[in-house]
Amino acid sequence: MNQKEETVQLPKELTHQELLHRLRHSSAHVMAQAVQALFPGTHLTIGPPIEEGFYYDFDSPHRFVPEDLEKIEKKMREIVSKDHPFSCSWHDKEEAKKFFEEQGEKFKLEILDGIQDEKVSYYHHDTFIDLCEGPHVDSTKKIRYFKLLKIAGSYWRGDEHRERLQRIYGTVWTTKEELDSYLKRLEEAKKRDHRELGERLDLFSIQHESAGSGIIFWHPKGALIRETIENDLKATLKEAGYSFVYTPHVARLDLWKTSGHWDYYRENMFPPIEIENQPFILKPMNCPGHILIYKSKLRSYRDLPIRLAEFGTVYRYERSGVMHGLLRVRGFTQDDAHIFCTISQIEEECIQILKLMLQILKNFGFHDYDIKLSTRPEKFSGTEENWDKAELALKNALGSLNLPYEIDPGEGVFYGPKIDLKIRDCLNRQWQCSTVQVDFNLPQKFNVTYRDSSGKESTCVMVHRALLGSLERFIGILIEHYAGLFPLWLSPVQSTVLPITEQQIPYAQTIVKKLKEEGLRVECDDRSEKISYKIREASMQKIPYLLIVGEKENKDQTVSLRKQDGTNLGVLNLEQFLERVKKEIKERDKLK
Repeated sequence: MNQKEETVQLPKELTHQELLHRLRHSSAHVMAQAVQALFPGTHLTIGPPIEEGFYYDFDSPHRFVPEDLEKIEKKMREIVSKDHPFSCSWHDKEEAKKFFEEQGEKFKLEILDGIQDEKVSYYHHDTFIDLCEGPHVDSTKKIRYFKLLKIAGSYWRGDEHRERLQRIYGTVWTTKEELDSYLKRLEEAKKRDHRELGERLDLFSIQHESAGSGIIFWHPKGALIRETIENDLKATLKEAGYSFVYTPHVARLDLWKTSGHWDYYRENMFPPIEIENQPFILKPMNCPGHILIYKSKLRSYRDLPIRLAEFGTVYRYERSGVMHGLLRVRGFTQDDAHIFCTISQIEEECIQILKLMLQILKNFGFHDYDIKLSTRPEKFSGTEENWDKAELALKNALGSLNLPYEIDPGEGVFYGPKIDLKIRDCLNRQWQCSTVQVDFNLPQKFNVTYRDSSGKESTCVMVHRALLGSLERFIGILIEHYAGLFPLWLSPVQSTVLPITEQQIPYAQTIVKKLKEEGLRVECDDRSEKISYKIREASMQKIPYLLIVGEKENKDQTVSLRKQDGTNLGVLNLEQFLERVKKEIKERDKLK
């Protein structure tokens, strides 16, 4: 059978993405059936489709090991080959409770307790039945190109005080080519893992035993990257009319009660600490602090818009099972800004924010992105009239820049509509970084006003925006995007001088001095090692340029220039090398 005939056929009414969603949902059910067949006593929790795959969380007396994945896959193929149809049936909730109680599925009973409807649906295939809303493919035989990937730990309901579960991840695609391409990307992603590269390149560490999980310690090289990013952003934002502020890391709990965070975000906040009989809390957001700065004096319409920016460190109580290197931490710094303006100013402010987003992301080598505009949800703060004005302003801002976008209906936050921009890295993975959000809620809660042209007090509109989001997370993305070989302007060490013998060390040190005077970040490896070893070490450290000096270079006052990947660029004098690197830094040529 040729490859075209083996492709999973796409029903006319489904998009490719919708078919993948169904395949992944159905694959989770087949995997659950296989696991229960192979490991008796295993109880089911949830098994959703996710982007690029699926997972199922199990409560099992058996501790899964990587070797089990092959056994489960084999059992899944056996189930799939029998072409079992997927079918749906509806039942009274009380009947469902009785059924799952007989099956010993306590987690399903808890799910049922949270369902308000009197009728619930099951999905069946073969002998397997699961509480499920669907949708699924019509038959198990459609599930052809799948692979189980890894085992991870999780907690029921994401609560670390509840039962510890075992999660099995898998992926499934419509063609063998798609599956092979995805697995190849996974292998490449492993090579680019920012946690391993961060340790090898001495950029950062997480001191789990001494300081706790999710707290980042920046080493000198990593700190230099972060400092370079912050300085670059600060210069750009000051030019764009932003004023930088600093707000404290802790504040009285009353502030977070006023903002609503205590009511709606409490589970993601660290618990209060008592100071002089007053409860204080580590800040999870920078917004209230910026509001207090704005409110510190009277404001006129002539003052607006006021743009306050901060690299503000915030603290969120992430559960231990979800933290992941720099990408998910408990303490992180946001490139945060809040614009206080009138409704009529929203459009122009959003145009300028979008321009900044695209300019800055381009500087870091990101050119591919997807944009979504999220509109009014069912429950919202403010008036419909203001929401309509804000949504129109965001649409007009996108339209004025000819930016393609999708509407995400009803997915705005309760306090206002938003634009989200997702970048794509070199492996075509999407990352949510930039966002602009219109807020009617906090200005009302804090009575954030200005004097209008008639002298009356009017409530501001507040625009939240982040360009990179969390600096920790963005640097993690950069490490993986560039596999540790940063663009020259961002590289913590831009070049290293490698003397071949001890006789060239004085000349090498002279080169280092001159290059540092020109503002370059340069080192000298004067160890008594073979030059081949030094070259290999510098290459492993992802240093963009290697300046090798031997007897001839010493005599001629030149350097033998080599790139990190081994490309020989010939013999140059220092002026020629400086001209080359300064041009590259200025133009921010991205290394591929």
